[in-house]
Amino acid sequence: MKVLVPVAHGSESLETVTIVNLLRRAGIVAVLAGIESGPVIEGTRGLRLVADQPFEETLGETFEMIALPGGEKGAEALSRHAPLIEKLRGQRAAGRWYAAICAAPALTLAPHGLLEGVRATCYPAFRERLPNYVDAPVVVDGHCVTGSGPGTAAAFALRLIELLACAETAQRVAATALIARV
Repeated sequence: MKVLVPVAHGSESLETVTIVNLLRRAGIVAVLAGIESGPVIEGTRGLRLVADQPFEETLGETFEMIALPGGEKGAEALSRHAPLIEKLRGQRAAGRWYAAICAAPALTLAPHGLLEGVRATCYPAFRERLPNYVDAPVVVDGHCVTGSGPGTAAAFALRLIELLACAETAQRVAATALIARV
């Protein structure tokens, strides 16, 4: 089972690391793919993230899920990356999972029609940009999962694990990481 986690300069480091770390704890392959040139991604708060591979190397692969971290600048960069948007559109059309947290639902998914007919959440400052905003930490609607922000990154990642694996796996990961569920 593989999850694609695309990142750009300005991606929210707390969300990125939490998503990848918890998915990997669950035994799910999480591929951190950079859309920028070079493997080093300048995340938020001065944290440097090292991509597993360039995004271009993922174009021929199928993933069970594509999960986008937030961060305003990172989400805007992801939104401008046409190959990623096409991959997300294909993911949605195929009925496979796609997910976004924080600024990414509003700045990456919504502008490209990827939230049409879908209830979703995001960072509260961007709520007006969502067609069907729900005030909740994590929202699942169809094959779309959205999260509200850095403080809910663990709950978001655990929900992804639940959907991809099972509730027991999510509970085991939460227990071994000493995470209180939101």
